[in-house]
Amino acid sequence: LPTSDVAGVDELPEGLTELEAGILAFEERWFAADGSKDAEIRARFELSGPRYHQILNALLDRPEALAYRPMLVKRLIRLRAKRQQDRSARHLSVRVGL
Repeated sequence: LPTSDVAGVDELPEGLTELEAGILAFEERWFAADGSKDAEIRARFELSGPRYHQILNALLDRPEALAYRPMLVKRLIRLRAKRQQDRSARHLSVRVGL
């Protein structure tokens, strides 16, 4: 199958695999899918949710991903940082007993 049929991309960006480019393309428009995000991930990529997110998180730290989809990668990095900050705050409040 052509790359666009498999991953939702027209041309494979330099330095990224078909899977990685597909994951970034999926992140741009997964909300338009009919089913749940996890179900779409399993159907499109044949990956579990946790494995998909491992790949995505590693991808966010790569300059090739930033060059390919800068706005998306920056937004996802901000969301990841916010989630980490929220987790740290919850963990700290539990430890301190607030």
